[in-house]
Amino acid sequence: MNPPADPAATLLRAALFAARAHAAQVRKGAAREPYVNHVIEVATILAEHGAPPEAIVAGLLHDTVEDTDFTHEDLLREFGATIAAIVAEATDDKALPKETRKALQVSQAPRKSEAARQLKLADKISNLRAIAESPPANWNHARRTEYIGWAGRVAEGLMDVNPALDALFRETYRAAVARLAQETP
Repeated sequence: MNPPADPAATLLRAALFAARAHAAQVRKGAAREPYVNHVIEVATILAEHGAPPEAIVAGLLHDTVEDTDFTHEDLLREFGATIAAIVAEATDDKALPKETRKALQVSQAPRKSEAARQLKLADKISNLRAIAESPPANWNHARRTEYIGWAGRVAEGLMDVNPALDALFRETYRAAVARLAQETP
Protein backbone atom coordinates (compact mmCIF):
# COMPACT_ATOMS: atom_id res chain seq x y z
CA MET A 1 0.00 0.00 0.00
CA ASN A 2 1.31 3.46 -0.82
CA PRO A 3 1.30 5.77 2.17
CA PRO A 4 -1.08 8.73 1.80
CA ALA A 5 0.54 12.12 1.29
CA ASP A 6 -1.47 13.70 4.12
CA PRO A 7 0.63 13.57 7.35
CA ALA A 8 -2.48 13.41 9.55
CA ALA A 9 -3.80 10.42 7.60
CA THR A 10 -0.42 8.67 7.93
CA LEU A 11 -0.37 9.35 11.67
CA LEU A 12 -3.88 8.00 12.16
CA ARG A 13 -3.15 4.97 9.99
CA ALA A 14 -0.10 4.24 12.15
CA ALA A 15 -2.18 4.62 15.33
CA LEU A 16 -4.75 2.17 14.00
CA PHE A 17 -2.02 -0.23 12.87
CA ALA A 18 -0.40 -0.09 16.33
CA ALA A 19 -3.73 -0.52 18.13
CA ARG A 20 -4.52 -3.61 16.10
CA ALA A 21 -0.98 -5.00 16.41
CA HIS A 22 -0.94 -4.62 20.20
CA ALA A 23 -4.66 -5.35 20.81
CA ALA A 24 -4.13 -8.39 23.03
CA GLN A 25 -1.12 -7.00 24.92
CA VAL A 26 -0.95 -5.23 28.27
CA ARG A 27 1.95 -3.47 30.01
CA LYS A 28 3.87 -5.42 32.64
CA GLY A 29 3.09 -2.86 35.34
CA ALA A 30 0.66 -3.33 38.20
CA ALA A 31 -1.93 -1.17 36.37
CA ARG A 32 -1.97 -3.67 33.45
CA GLU A 33 -2.88 -0.89 31.03
CA PRO A 34 -3.29 -1.66 27.33
CA TYR A 35 0.11 -1.84 25.65
CA VAL A 36 -0.96 0.56 22.92
CA ASN A 37 -1.02 3.32 25.55
CA HIS A 38 2.78 3.09 25.64
CA VAL A 39 3.29 3.68 21.92
CA ILE A 40 0.73 6.50 21.97
CA GLU A 41 2.59 8.07 24.90
CA VAL A 42 5.91 7.80 23.01
CA ALA A 43 4.39 9.46 19.93
CA THR A 44 2.80 12.16 22.09
CA ILE A 45 6.12 12.93 23.81
CA LEU A 46 7.73 13.27 20.39
CA ALA A 47 4.94 15.49 19.04
CA GLU A 48 4.93 17.74 22.11
CA HIS A 49 8.69 18.22 21.93
CA GLY A 50 9.17 19.13 18.29
CA ALA A 51 10.28 15.83 16.79
CA PRO A 52 9.89 15.43 13.03
CA PRO A 53 6.64 13.89 11.75
CA GLU A 54 8.33 10.67 10.59
CA ALA A 55 9.73 10.11 14.11
CA ILE A 56 6.25 10.60 15.58
CA VAL A 57 4.75 8.01 13.22
CA ALA A 58 7.66 5.65 13.97
CA GLY A 59 6.95 6.18 17.67
CA LEU A 60 3.55 4.60 17.19
CA LEU A 61 5.08 1.64 15.36
CA HIS A 62 8.36 1.18 17.24
CA ASP A 63 7.44 -1.99 19.14
CA THR A 64 5.48 -3.80 16.44
CA VAL A 65 8.45 -5.78 15.10
CA GLU A 66 9.81 -6.64 18.57
CA ASP A 67 6.51 -7.52 20.19
CA THR A 68 4.12 -8.73 17.47
CA ASP A 69 4.13 -10.89 14.36
CA PHE A 70 4.68 -7.92 12.06
CA THR A 71 7.98 -7.58 10.20
CA HIS A 72 10.09 -4.72 8.90
CA GLU A 73 8.84 -5.67 5.45
CA ASP A 74 5.25 -5.13 6.61
CA LEU A 75 6.16 -1.64 7.85
CA LEU A 76 8.05 -0.88 4.65
CA ARG A 77 5.03 -1.87 2.57
CA GLU A 78 2.52 0.01 4.75
CA PHE A 79 4.48 3.15 5.68
CA GLY A 80 7.41 3.50 3.31
CA ALA A 81 11.18 3.37 3.58
CA THR A 82 11.80 6.36 5.85
CA ILE A 83 9.48 5.28 8.65
CA ALA A 84 10.47 1.62 8.33
CA ALA A 85 14.15 2.61 8.61
CA ILE A 86 13.55 4.64 11.78
CA VAL A 87 11.65 1.74 13.34
CA ALA A 88 14.44 -0.66 12.31
CA GLU A 89 17.02 1.53 14.06
CA ALA A 90 14.89 1.53 17.21
CA THR A 91 14.27 -2.23 17.21
CA ASP A 92 16.27 -4.70 19.29
CA ASP A 93 17.17 -8.08 17.87
CA LYS A 94 15.17 -10.40 20.16
CA ALA A 95 17.30 -13.35 19.00
CA LEU A 96 20.18 -11.94 21.05
CA PRO A 97 20.47 -12.49 24.80
CA LYS A 98 18.94 -9.72 26.93
CA GLU A 99 22.28 -8.52 28.32
CA THR A 100 23.73 -8.29 24.81
CA ARG A 101 20.73 -6.27 23.62
CA LYS A 102 21.08 -3.92 26.58
CA ALA A 103 24.82 -3.42 25.94
CA LEU A 104 24.16 -2.77 22.25
CA GLN A 105 21.58 -0.11 23.10
CA VAL A 106 24.25 1.76 25.08
CA SER A 107 27.03 1.39 22.51
CA GLN A 108 24.92 2.03 19.40
CA ALA A 109 22.85 4.96 20.69
CA PRO A 110 25.16 7.73 19.42
CA ARG A 111 25.33 6.17 15.94
CA LYS A 112 21.60 6.26 15.26
CA SER A 113 19.91 8.82 13.03
CA GLU A 114 18.52 11.94 14.67
CA ALA A 115 14.94 10.68 14.28
CA ALA A 116 15.80 7.29 15.83
CA ARG A 117 17.68 8.95 18.69
CA GLN A 118 14.64 11.07 19.50
CA LEU A 119 12.37 8.03 19.30
CA LYS A 120 14.59 5.98 21.61
CA LEU A 121 14.81 8.87 24.09
CA ALA A 122 11.02 9.26 24.15
CA ASP A 123 10.72 5.49 24.66
CA LYS A 124 13.09 5.68 27.64
CA ILE A 125 11.05 8.58 29.09
CA SER A 126 7.85 6.55 28.81
CA ASN A 127 9.48 3.48 30.32
CA LEU A 128 10.96 5.45 33.23
CA ARG A 129 7.54 6.87 33.98
CA ALA A 130 6.09 3.36 33.99
CA ILE A 131 8.84 2.01 36.25
CA ALA A 132 8.25 4.84 38.72
CA GLU A 133 4.45 4.88 38.63
CA SER A 134 3.41 1.28 37.94
CA PRO A 135 6.35 -1.12 38.03
CA PRO A 136 5.92 -4.80 37.28
CA ALA A 137 5.03 -6.65 40.48
CA ASN A 138 8.05 -8.93 40.14
CA TRP A 139 10.53 -6.04 39.79
CA ASN A 140 12.11 -5.45 43.18
CA HIS A 141 13.87 -2.24 44.19
CA ALA A 142 17.26 -3.43 42.93
CA ARG A 143 15.93 -4.35 39.49
CA ARG A 144 14.15 -1.01 39.11
CA THR A 145 17.29 0.83 40.24
CA GLU A 146 19.37 -1.11 37.70
CA TYR A 147 16.88 -0.33 34.92
CA ILE A 148 16.90 3.39 35.69
CA GLY A 149 20.71 3.47 35.69
CA TRP A 150 20.85 1.58 32.39
CA ALA A 151 18.26 3.90 30.83
CA GLY A 152 20.48 6.82 31.84
CA ARG A 153 23.49 5.25 30.14
CA VAL A 154 21.50 4.70 26.94
CA ALA A 155 20.16 8.26 27.07
CA GLU A 156 23.66 9.73 27.24
CA GLY A 157 24.20 8.58 23.65
CA LEU A 158 20.80 9.77 22.47
CA MET A 159 20.98 13.37 23.65
CA ASP A 160 22.12 16.54 21.89
CA VAL A 161 19.58 16.26 19.06
CA ASN A 162 16.46 17.74 20.68
CA PRO A 163 17.09 19.98 23.73
CA ALA A 164 13.43 19.81 24.82
CA LEU A 165 13.51 15.99 24.88
CA ASP A 166 16.87 16.05 26.66
CA ALA A 167 15.39 18.26 29.39
CA LEU A 168 12.32 16.04 29.72
CA PHE A 169 14.50 12.94 30.03
CA ARG A 170 16.61 14.55 32.76
CA GLU A 171 13.49 15.63 34.64
CA THR A 172 11.90 12.17 34.30
CA TYR A 173 15.15 10.46 35.33
CA ARG A 174 15.50 12.64 38.45
CA ALA A 175 11.87 11.97 39.39
CA ALA A 176 12.31 8.21 38.99
CA VAL A 177 15.49 8.22 41.09
CA ALA A 178 13.79 10.35 43.77
CA ARG A 179 10.79 8.04 43.88
CA LEU A 180 13.01 4.99 44.38
CA ALA A 181 15.02 6.80 47.02
CA GLN A 182 11.81 7.25 49.06
CA GLU A 183 11.25 3.49 49.11
CA THR A 184 12.95 1.07 51.42
CA PRO A 185 14.91 -1.53 49.45
